[in-house]
Amino acid sequence: MFEPNVQRALAAIRPDDVVLDIGGWACPFNRANYVLDAQPYETRGYYKKFGGLAFQAGEKEYFSRDTWIVRDICDHAPFPFADKSIDWVICSHTLEDLRDPLWVCHEMIRIAKRGYIEVPSRVAESSRGWEDPRIAGLTHHRWLIDIDAERQHIKFMMKFHQIHTHWRLSLPAQYLRTLPVEATVQWLFWDDTFSYEEVTIHGIPEQQVELARFVQAVHPYPAWRLGLASLARRAAGVRARVAARLRG
Repeated sequence: MFEPNVQRALAAIRPDDVVLDIGGWACPFNRANYVLDAQPYETRGYYKKFGGLAFQAGEKEYFSRDTWIVRDICDHAPFPFADKSIDWVICSHTLEDLRDPLWVCHEMIRIAKRGYIEVPSRVAESSRGWEDPRIAGLTHHRWLIDIDAERQHIKFMMKFHQIHTHWRLSLPAQYLRTLPVEATVQWLFWDDTFSYEEVTIHGIPEQQVELARFVQAVHPYPAWRLGLASLARRAAGVRARVAARLRG
């Protein structure tokens, strides 16, 4: 969780507020009274294995083994909390990992009065070099996400495999290295409710158009380079058609 927002959340949470951390296993939000995660209490603080933070929001754990709830949070069984019974819900760097983040958004709105959501920025998730110079974003992330904090709206779009297939569909590793920390994440502080949707794009050409559109809007590649890439794609298409006819 972006550290300045940890402090902002702590300043807003009252002493008697009931706080839930969804997906907090790798780096628990210690002010949480409850944690909901697929991984067990005993293995919490996973990030410390890699030199990262073991926890945030102070050293005292407000949760315990008994309030650490192990479950699949996408199984469409309602979370074990009554409507609006949670004062604050924290969900940081979890939605991008899930098979059904829309269900989790639905349940957060049902059970909580207010909350905080944080995910990687779409710019960061579209950049190569996090794990491998050939791969955009992190390999276990399923979604490209856009948060409009002013509209209190979240858009989820599948992280199409096309993003890894050509440089023009993602951002270069050197661009990622120039990003300040605050540009690698995006967040939403919400009160009572927020809206969300899944954006669906069918077909390889349409997916490529959307991925290339985003890249060009953020960090345009030179026209000459795009022109050469277009010529190369057309040439490859001609070769494939000729080869198909010869095989026929």
